[in-house]
Amino acid sequence: MLGLSLAIAAPMAQAVKPADTATLPAPDAALQAAIDGKWRDPANTPRDAYRHPGQTLAFFGIKPDQTVVEITPGGGWYAEILAPYLREDGKYVAAIVDPAAYEAGRQRDYYQKGKDGLAKKFAGAAAQFDKAAVVAYDPKSPSFGAPGSADLVLTFRNVHNWRSAGQAEGMFKGFYDVLKPGGVLGVVEHRAKGDVPADDKSGYVGQDQVIALAKAAGFELAGSSEVNANPRDTKDHPNGVWTLPPSNNHPEADRAKYQAIGESDRMTLRFVKKAGQE
Repeated sequence: MLGLSLAIAAPMAQAVKPADTATLPAPDAALQAAIDGKWRDPANTPRDAYRHPGQTLAFFGIKPDQTVVEITPGGGWYAEILAPYLREDGKYVAAIVDPAAYEAGRQRDYYQKGKDGLAKKFAGAAAQFDKAAVVAYDPKSPSFGAPGSADLVLTFRNVHNWRSAGQAEGMFKGFYDVLKPGGVLGVVEHRAKGDVPADDKSGYVGQDQVIALAKAAGFELAGSSEVNANPRDTKDHPNGVWTLPPSNNHPEADRAKYQAIGESDRMTLRFVKKAGQE
Protein backbone atom coordinates (compact mmCIF):
# COMPACT_ATOMS: atom_id res chain seq x y z
CA MET A 1 0.00 0.00 0.00
CA LEU A 2 1.50 3.30 -1.05
CA GLY A 3 1.36 6.33 1.19
CA LEU A 4 3.35 8.50 3.51
CA SER A 5 3.94 7.49 7.07
CA LEU A 6 4.46 9.87 9.93
CA ALA A 7 4.14 6.96 12.27
CA ILE A 8 6.04 6.28 15.39
CA ALA A 9 4.46 3.22 16.92
CA ALA A 10 2.03 3.98 19.70
CA PRO A 11 -0.34 1.79 21.71
CA MET A 12 -3.13 0.71 19.41
CA ALA A 13 -6.78 1.22 20.15
CA GLN A 14 -8.72 -1.90 20.98
CA ALA A 15 -9.59 -3.53 17.68
CA VAL A 16 -13.17 -4.19 16.71
CA LYS A 17 -14.10 -7.82 17.28
CA PRO A 18 -15.25 -9.42 14.02
CA ALA A 19 -19.02 -9.64 13.86
CA ASP A 20 -18.93 -13.19 12.50
CA THR A 21 -16.24 -14.73 14.72
CA ALA A 22 -18.46 -17.62 15.73
CA THR A 23 -19.10 -18.64 12.14
CA LEU A 24 -15.57 -18.25 10.81
CA PRO A 25 -13.33 -21.29 10.40
CA ALA A 26 -10.45 -21.39 12.84
CA PRO A 27 -6.84 -21.64 11.68
CA ASP A 28 -5.36 -25.13 11.82
CA ALA A 29 -2.65 -25.85 14.35
CA ALA A 30 0.20 -25.37 11.87
CA LEU A 31 -1.17 -22.01 10.73
CA GLN A 32 -1.60 -20.85 14.30
CA ALA A 33 1.98 -21.92 15.02
CA ALA A 34 3.17 -19.79 12.08
CA ILE A 35 1.18 -16.82 13.37
CA ASP A 36 2.75 -17.33 16.80
CA GLY A 37 6.23 -17.73 15.33
CA LYS A 38 9.02 -15.96 17.22
CA TRP A 39 10.65 -15.05 13.89
CA ARG A 40 7.94 -12.52 13.10
CA ASP A 41 8.97 -8.87 13.28
CA PRO A 42 7.80 -7.53 16.67
CA ALA A 43 6.54 -4.44 14.85
CA ASN A 44 4.17 -6.62 12.82
CA THR A 45 2.44 -8.71 15.44
CA PRO A 46 0.37 -5.89 17.05
CA ARG A 47 -1.47 -5.56 13.73
CA ASP A 48 -2.89 -9.07 14.12
CA ALA A 49 -5.71 -7.44 16.08
CA TYR A 50 -6.80 -5.64 12.90
CA ARG A 51 -5.70 -8.01 10.15
CA HIS A 52 -6.92 -11.26 11.78
CA PRO A 53 -4.52 -13.46 9.80
CA GLY A 54 -5.66 -16.80 11.18
CA GLN A 55 -9.35 -16.35 10.52
CA THR A 56 -8.76 -14.52 7.23
CA LEU A 57 -6.54 -17.25 5.79
CA ALA A 58 -8.83 -19.99 7.11
CA PHE A 59 -11.78 -18.24 5.43
CA PHE A 60 -9.84 -18.39 2.16
CA GLY A 61 -9.43 -22.14 2.70
CA ILE A 62 -5.65 -22.26 2.90
CA LYS A 63 -4.01 -25.67 3.35
CA PRO A 64 -0.34 -26.44 4.08
CA ASP A 65 0.13 -28.45 0.87
CA GLN A 66 -1.07 -25.73 -1.49
CA THR A 67 0.80 -23.52 -3.92
CA VAL A 68 -0.05 -19.99 -2.78
CA VAL A 69 0.79 -16.82 -4.69
CA GLU A 70 0.78 -13.59 -2.71
CA ILE A 71 0.56 -10.50 -4.91
CA THR A 72 2.93 -7.64 -3.98
CA PRO A 73 3.80 -8.75 -0.45
CA GLY A 74 5.40 -5.39 0.40
CA GLY A 75 7.57 -5.67 3.47
CA GLY A 76 6.54 -9.28 4.02
CA TRP A 77 3.90 -8.96 6.74
CA TYR A 78 1.95 -11.98 5.48
CA ALA A 79 5.05 -13.68 4.07
CA GLU A 80 6.30 -14.17 7.64
CA ILE A 81 3.26 -16.38 8.19
CA LEU A 82 2.72 -17.94 4.79
CA ALA A 83 6.25 -19.01 3.87
CA PRO A 84 6.88 -21.04 7.06
CA TYR A 85 3.38 -22.52 6.95
CA LEU A 86 3.82 -23.74 3.36
CA ARG A 87 7.51 -24.61 3.62
CA GLU A 88 7.33 -28.37 4.12
CA ASP A 89 4.43 -29.52 1.97
CA GLY A 90 3.38 -26.55 -0.14
CA LYS A 91 4.91 -23.62 -1.95
CA TYR A 92 4.88 -19.91 -1.23
CA VAL A 93 5.33 -17.56 -4.19
CA ALA A 94 5.86 -13.83 -3.71
CA ALA A 95 4.74 -11.99 -6.85
CA ILE A 96 6.48 -8.62 -7.07
CA VAL A 97 6.48 -5.86 -9.65
CA ASP A 98 9.48 -6.18 -11.97
CA PRO A 99 11.47 -2.95 -11.67
CA ALA A 100 12.70 -3.48 -15.23
CA ALA A 101 9.13 -2.96 -16.45
CA TYR A 102 9.66 0.77 -15.83
CA GLU A 103 12.04 3.30 -17.29
CA ALA A 104 14.88 4.48 -15.08
CA GLY A 105 13.54 6.90 -12.52
CA ARG A 106 11.37 7.17 -9.44
CA GLN A 107 9.02 4.27 -10.13
CA ARG A 108 11.78 1.85 -11.02
CA ASP A 109 13.71 2.91 -7.92
CA TYR A 110 10.62 2.38 -5.75
CA TYR A 111 10.05 -1.15 -6.99
CA GLN A 112 13.75 -1.99 -6.88
CA LYS A 113 13.87 -0.90 -3.25
CA GLY A 114 10.92 -3.16 -2.48
CA LYS A 115 12.48 -6.09 -4.33
CA ASP A 116 15.80 -5.66 -2.52
CA GLY A 117 14.10 -5.34 0.85
CA LEU A 118 12.13 -8.53 0.42
CA ALA A 119 15.22 -10.39 -0.82
CA LYS A 120 17.11 -9.23 2.25
CA LYS A 121 14.31 -10.41 4.52
CA PHE A 122 14.24 -13.82 2.87
CA ALA A 123 18.02 -14.20 2.94
CA GLY A 124 18.17 -13.26 6.61
CA ALA A 125 15.89 -16.07 7.78
CA ALA A 126 16.65 -19.23 5.82
CA ALA A 127 14.76 -21.44 8.26
CA GLN A 128 11.55 -19.70 7.25
CA PHE A 129 12.16 -18.46 3.71
CA ASP A 130 14.68 -20.81 2.07
CA LYS A 131 11.98 -22.45 -0.05
CA ALA A 132 10.05 -19.27 -0.85
CA ALA A 133 9.91 -18.39 -4.54
CA VAL A 134 9.78 -14.95 -6.10
CA VAL A 135 8.23 -14.11 -9.47
CA ALA A 136 8.61 -10.64 -10.98
CA TYR A 137 5.74 -9.50 -13.19
CA ASP A 138 5.08 -6.66 -15.61
CA PRO A 139 1.87 -4.87 -14.51
CA LYS A 140 1.06 -4.13 -18.17
CA SER A 141 0.84 -7.87 -18.99
CA PRO A 142 0.98 -9.69 -15.65
CA SER A 143 1.88 -13.36 -15.39
CA PHE A 144 2.31 -14.96 -11.98
CA GLY A 145 3.46 -18.44 -12.98
CA ALA A 146 2.56 -21.29 -15.27
CA PRO A 147 -1.14 -21.39 -16.18
CA GLY A 148 -3.13 -23.53 -13.77
CA SER A 149 -0.26 -23.88 -11.30
CA ALA A 150 -1.66 -22.20 -8.16
CA ASP A 151 -4.27 -23.31 -5.64
CA LEU A 152 -4.71 -19.92 -3.99
CA VAL A 153 -3.94 -16.32 -4.96
CA LEU A 154 -3.97 -13.69 -2.22
CA THR A 155 -4.02 -9.90 -2.45
CA PHE A 156 -4.16 -7.58 0.51
CA ARG A 157 -5.04 -3.89 0.06
CA ASN A 158 -3.82 -3.53 -3.53
CA VAL A 159 -6.89 -3.12 -5.74
CA HIS A 160 -7.08 0.67 -5.31
CA ASN A 161 -3.55 1.02 -6.71
CA TRP A 162 -4.33 -1.12 -9.75
CA ARG A 163 -7.53 0.77 -10.50
CA SER A 164 -5.81 4.15 -10.36
CA ALA A 165 -3.06 2.85 -12.68
CA GLY A 166 -5.50 1.30 -15.16
CA GLN A 167 -4.14 -2.18 -14.39
CA ALA A 168 -6.97 -3.84 -12.46
CA GLU A 169 -8.56 -5.78 -15.30
CA GLY A 170 -5.23 -7.23 -16.40
CA MET A 171 -4.30 -8.19 -12.85
CA PHE A 172 -7.53 -10.10 -12.27
CA LYS A 173 -7.08 -11.89 -15.59
CA GLY A 174 -3.58 -12.87 -14.45
CA PHE A 175 -4.99 -14.26 -11.21
CA TYR A 176 -7.52 -16.30 -13.15
CA ASP A 177 -4.89 -17.68 -15.52
CA VAL A 178 -2.46 -18.85 -12.84
CA LEU A 179 -5.12 -20.60 -10.75
CA LYS A 180 -6.09 -24.22 -11.20
CA PRO A 181 -9.75 -24.98 -11.94
CA GLY A 182 -11.38 -24.85 -8.52
CA GLY A 183 -8.67 -22.52 -7.26
CA VAL A 184 -9.44 -19.59 -4.97
CA LEU A 185 -8.73 -15.87 -5.15
CA GLY A 186 -8.75 -14.16 -1.75
CA VAL A 187 -9.12 -10.38 -1.70
CA VAL A 188 -8.86 -7.98 1.23
CA GLU A 189 -9.37 -4.31 0.34
CA HIS A 190 -10.24 -0.97 1.95
CA ARG A 191 -14.01 -0.66 1.59
CA ALA A 192 -15.63 2.55 0.35
CA LYS A 193 -19.21 3.50 1.21
CA GLY A 194 -20.12 2.90 -2.43
CA ASP A 195 -18.66 3.04 -5.91
CA VAL A 196 -15.73 5.43 -6.42
CA PRO A 197 -14.04 6.68 -9.60
CA ALA A 198 -10.98 4.78 -10.81
CA ASP A 199 -8.82 7.82 -10.09
CA ASP A 200 -10.16 8.26 -6.56
CA LYS A 201 -7.31 9.16 -4.21
CA SER A 202 -8.81 7.91 -0.94
CA GLY A 203 -7.49 4.34 -1.16
CA TYR A 204 -11.00 2.96 -0.71
CA VAL A 205 -12.87 0.90 -3.33
CA GLY A 206 -16.52 -0.07 -3.55
CA GLN A 207 -17.16 -3.71 -2.69
CA ASP A 208 -19.43 -4.12 -5.71
CA GLN A 209 -16.63 -2.74 -7.91
CA VAL A 210 -14.19 -5.41 -6.71
CA ILE A 211 -16.76 -8.13 -7.24
CA ALA A 212 -17.42 -6.84 -10.76
CA LEU A 213 -13.69 -6.93 -11.58
CA ALA A 214 -13.42 -10.54 -10.45
CA LYS A 215 -16.56 -11.64 -12.27
CA ALA A 216 -15.40 -9.96 -15.47
CA ALA A 217 -12.24 -12.08 -15.29
CA GLY A 218 -14.31 -15.27 -14.99
CA PHE A 219 -14.49 -15.77 -11.22
CA GLU A 220 -17.54 -16.58 -9.15
CA LEU A 221 -18.07 -15.02 -5.73
CA ALA A 222 -17.90 -17.90 -3.24
CA GLY A 223 -18.19 -15.97 0.02
CA SER A 224 -17.67 -12.74 1.92
CA SER A 225 -16.70 -12.12 5.51
CA GLU A 226 -16.80 -9.22 7.94
CA VAL A 227 -13.72 -10.46 9.77
CA ASN A 228 -11.78 -7.33 8.78
CA ALA A 229 -14.65 -4.86 9.11
CA ASN A 230 -14.27 -1.71 11.21
CA PRO A 231 -17.52 0.25 11.73
CA ARG A 232 -15.56 3.05 13.43
CA ASP A 233 -13.99 3.97 10.09
CA THR A 234 -15.94 6.94 8.70
CA LYS A 235 -13.98 6.84 5.40
CA ASP A 236 -13.86 10.62 5.08
CA HIS A 237 -10.32 11.30 6.28
CA PRO A 238 -8.20 14.14 4.84
CA ASN A 239 -5.49 11.79 3.57
CA GLY A 240 -7.72 8.82 2.84
CA VAL A 241 -6.84 5.44 4.32
CA TRP A 242 -3.31 6.69 4.92
CA THR A 243 -4.65 8.99 7.63
CA LEU A 244 -5.33 5.90 9.74
CA PRO A 245 -2.89 3.45 11.31
CA PRO A 246 -0.49 2.07 10.32
CA SER A 247 0.45 4.98 8.01
CA ASN A 248 -0.71 7.70 10.43
CA ASN A 249 -0.45 10.45 7.83
CA HIS A 250 -1.98 13.16 10.01
CA PRO A 251 -0.95 16.00 12.33
CA GLU A 252 0.39 14.78 15.64
CA ALA A 253 -2.36 16.70 17.39
CA ASP A 254 -4.92 14.32 15.80
CA ARG A 255 -3.13 11.16 16.82
CA ALA A 256 -5.52 10.10 19.57
CA LYS A 257 -8.52 10.58 17.26
CA TYR A 258 -7.18 8.25 14.58
CA GLN A 259 -5.73 5.71 16.98
CA ALA A 260 -9.22 5.42 18.46
CA ILE A 261 -10.59 4.56 15.01
CA GLY A 262 -7.87 2.04 14.24
CA GLU A 263 -7.16 0.55 10.83
CA SER A 264 -9.52 0.85 7.87
CA ASP A 265 -12.78 -0.96 7.28
CA ARG A 266 -11.99 -3.80 4.87
CA MET A 267 -13.93 -6.18 2.68
CA THR A 268 -12.83 -9.82 2.68
CA LEU A 269 -13.95 -11.69 -0.43
CA ARG A 270 -13.40 -15.26 -1.64
CA PHE A 271 -13.72 -16.02 -5.35
CA VAL A 272 -13.40 -19.34 -7.14
CA LYS A 273 -12.35 -20.39 -10.63
CA LYS A 274 -14.97 -22.96 -11.48
CA ALA A 275 -13.79 -26.52 -11.96
CA GLY A 276 -13.67 -27.46 -15.62
CA GLN A 277 -12.55 -23.99 -16.71
CA GLU A 278 -9.09 -23.37 -18.08
